[in-house]
Amino acid sequence: VQLQASGGGLVQSGASLRLSCVASGVNSGISSMSWYRQAPQKQRELVATYIRNGVTTYADSVKGRFTISGDNAKNTIDLLMNGLQPEDTATYYCQTYYYGIAFWGKGTLVTVSS
Repeated sequence: VQLQASGGGLVQSGASLRLSCVASGVNSGISSMSWYRQAPQKQRELVATYIRNGVTTYADSVKGRFTISGDNAKNTIDLLMNGLQPEDTATYYCQTYYYGIAFWGKGTLVTVSS
């Protein structure tokens, strides 16, 4: 299983970015996919989760600003990030469980300048 994330970059405060992640090497559907992030000197935290039945969950810090969506047939998820703030600066990682094993993408860096 491989997870490939893309879409990071450098933006100004208040801007928007869309992250995308595709899971490959899976021969059947996966039940959920998530975005995590890790800022310098901080622990990795869960940002948002997309569940195959369409349910989505968010960290309190991003509710109302970020939107996660998924395509079950393509095993992809997107994360639309609006109203970005400097505190959103982090490396964002795509993650999923497949047969009970956690798989992680390499991460994509998001930098928000004030």
